[in-house]
Amino acid sequence: MARKSFVVFGLGEFGQSVALTMVKNGYDVLAVDKRTDRVQEIADHVTRALRADATDLEVMKSLGVETMDGAIVGIGGSLEASILITIAAKECGVPYVLAKAKDAIEEKVLRRVGADEVVFPERAMGIRIGQNLSSGNFTDIIELSSNFSMVEMKIPASWEGRTLRELNLRVMGLNIIGRKKGDDVTITLNPDEKMDRSAIYIVVGSNESLEKVKVK
Repeated sequence: MARKSFVVFGLGEFGQSVALTMVKNGYDVLAVDKRTDRVQEIADHVTRALRADATDLEVMKSLGVETMDGAIVGIGGSLEASILITIAAKECGVPYVLAKAKDAIEEKVLRRVGADEVVFPERAMGIRIGQNLSSGNFTDIIELSSNFSMVEMKIPASWEGRTLRELNLRVMGLNIIGRKKGDDVTITLNPDEKMDRSAIYIVVGSNESLEKVKVK
């Protein structure tokens, strides 16, 4: 099966983070920016990096984006540039375009011109930080949907020394999918291994069930 390929427009902090993460996860990534220094900075870490003004439809066509699975428009500070790149990508036949926005007005405009999904990185980070600061024994929280989340957590004292088999957490609507201890991550856990309070466990479950095991 051919590897999926994506193009990332705008190599500021957001665009670079997306591009590098996608490469790490096995995707082919074309990184594009008008600034030479940003292109040079990421060139050795992505499949291809080009300096180009993608707001120009002819330039967009020359990039070969029509063969790609998706585009990420991470332009910062210029709604006009984001609009033009989104339109150009869609006109070139890119099936999925995700665009970055700073507020609901920008979201509405970008969706109107063809963006399939719009994200608010600063808002999302703010929400995540707020959740983590008020989350008790949860060291990190990722919302999977409005009702389900994945958390990294220290176990409650009552779990110490007990095994997964004894706890039978699935009855509670929880599933432990991994354990972190220092730099070591284990994703296949022995159900008869005793739980360790010095480790961090990765747990998936309904928000209601997770709330019940959160230590205030």
